[in-house]
Formats: sequence, structure tokens, C-alpha cells
Amino acid sequence: MELIYIAMLLHKAKKEITEAHIQKVVDAIGLKVENSQIKALVAALDGVDIDKAILEAAIPVASAAPVEAGHHAAKKEEHKEEDQAKKAEEAAAGLGALFG
Repeated sequence: MELIYIAMLLHKAKKEITEAHIQKVVDAIGLKVENSQIKALVAALDGVDIDKAILEAAIPVASAAPVEAGHHAAKKEEHKEEDQAKKAEEAAAGLGALFG
């Protein structure tokens, strides 16, 4: 998984994703990785449009999350308002019993 992050980091820095570049990052952070893993990653990413892959992966997650969060927050706020109104009514009824 770390190698994928390294590849994304190199891509974000506008550096070519090569075995040499990946190896430099691996060495810099002190990660123990077999050279065959680096070669496999570079081969797997050959010809892949990383920007397009990121966009396609992010769209379903990004569009679904705000709808869920907004709906949940609205329901929670609705319950909170109902609870406050109920407490106010109970307090008023309690005061009425004291002076009734």
C-alpha cells in the first residue's frame, strides 16, 4: 500500500513514476521493500491515466456522502427541536401544578 501512496505522491509532484524515483522515496523514508514489488507497480501503472482513475474512484464516494450527512443532520436537528419543545411543555405543566 505504501508504494501506491509513493506513486501518487510522485504523480502529484509532477514527477515521472519510475523505479528509480520510487526507490529514492523508499530509501528516504527507510521503507523495506523488495525491488520486484517496485517493478510490479511501475509495470501495473504503465499506460494508466492516474488523474482519470482518481476522478472515477472519487465521484461515487464524494456525491453520496454529503447527501447522507445532510439527511442525518436534518433528522438530528428535528429531534432536538422536538425534545426542546417537549421539555418546555413539561416545565410549564410542572409550574402550573405548583401554583394551581
